[in-house]
Amino acid sequence: QVQLVESGGGLVQPGGSLRLSCAATGTIFSINTMGWYRQAPGKERGLVARITRSGTTNYADSVKGRFTISRDNGKNTIYLQMNSLKPEDTAVYYCKLDEVLSAYWGQGTQVTVSS
Repeated sequence: QVQLVESGGGLVQPGGSLRLSCAATGTIFSINTMGWYRQAPGKERGLVARITRSGTTNYADSVKGRFTISRDNGKNTIYLQMNSLKPEDTAVYYCKLDEVLSAYWGQGTQVTVSS
């Protein structure tokens, strides 16, 4: 069974930075994509950024140039460096692991951007 454990959320002022981490444990197939999604109150969950095992990335337009996703394949861990945070980035951030036949979600971590 795969488990995803997120960390790094919190409260930050507008313009500040946070770094999220997500570690995957269990039996993980080598062909996979990992990513970050977020859900604000009253809104649907949507993609923030994702990265393939080979390092190909894609981002939501709203975070391009501010957020950077990276991964450490040896640790089955991904990171999300979030800079120039805005109040509209406030949401619960979820980690996701996509394999060929399965998908797994983390429990989520709250990010609040407020002065």
